[in-house]
Amino acid sequence: MALALSSSLKPLCSFSSSAATSPSSTQQDSFSYRPAVILPAKSPFLSGLGNNSSDYLKLEATLKENYGVPTVVAKVSRLDWLRNAAGLVDPNYWRGTLRPRPVLDWYLKRVDEAVQEAKELAQGGTLSLIGHSAGGWLARVYLEEFGLSHISLLLTLGTPHLPPPKGLSGVIDQTRGLLYYVEKHCSKAVYTPHLKYVCIAGRYIRGAQLFRNSTVKVESTVPIGSAQSISEDAIMNDLSTSTSNTATLRARFVGQGYKQVCGQADVWGDGVVPEVSAHLEGALNISLDGVYHSPVGSDDVLRPWYGSPAVVEKWIHHLLS
Repeated sequence: MALALSSSLKPLCSFSSSAATSPSSTQQDSFSYRPAVILPAKSPFLSGLGNNSSDYLKLEATLKENYGVPTVVAKVSRLDWLRNAAGLVDPNYWRGTLRPRPVLDWYLKRVDEAVQEAKELAQGGTLSLIGHSAGGWLARVYLEEFGLSHISLLLTLGTPHLPPPKGLSGVIDQTRGLLYYVEKHCSKAVYTPHLKYVCIAGRYIRGAQLFRNSTVKVESTVPIGSAQSISEDAIMNDLSTSTSNTATLRARFVGQGYKQVCGQADVWGDGVVPEVSAHLEGALNISLDGVYHSPVGSDDVLRPWYGSPAVVEKWIHHLLS
């Protein structure tokens, strides 16, 4: 299933489903939303820094104040991500066969603590997990390791679900095998009344090949049509002037990040994660035009990210009880 939204965030449905349309503001007042747990993103490189909990305060406030969604953000600081450096002493890191545990046990523990807090808010009901970027595939690891009896929804926002293709020159698996592990060992995505997988991808900028003679082609494995691949600060450098040359440089720069994730540069993505990597076979897959990857460097009007209020309005109905 797939849904595409234009840059003005008006729905253009490619399938027939009552879940494809957002409820009106008058309807939302009578709706009941299950509690949600937000899983922060991490850096692509095992030892790098990622987002912290405070980056999601505005999204948390939007969910609580605009929709009455009881929301808990897993407690993660940027320095916490340095714990991942422990993986550097694991021979599997250098072989590219790293496993999530034990190197990411600290993160899974923080998620479980947030889930336990949200379960108290749910009062016997079920929960939604909202995973941003790598938080989406880490949520899949959590479900595999801790169980999913109390989870009704996994909503991923700009998550690089698929590992990069092997054997391509210049492409390095930045997760050092973690995404291959997830693909092989974690349960496949489903969309049922009891458990829904919803994967949202952004179409903020199309990448470009560094050189025009590349012949590599990547085709989506889902019915449509992170690790974070490059530095957020680098993307937000002054590359957004109106000249065509600068625009081309930006597209090529972003394209090299896309290539590290999916093996191809000239694809659409949210500026960090290519669209083709953010969807999963078996899930409800949605694409949003004009949506940027991260809360860092975003602007609710000019550069909205997945958690901007106008974008949240397009996916909030999936959190309905």
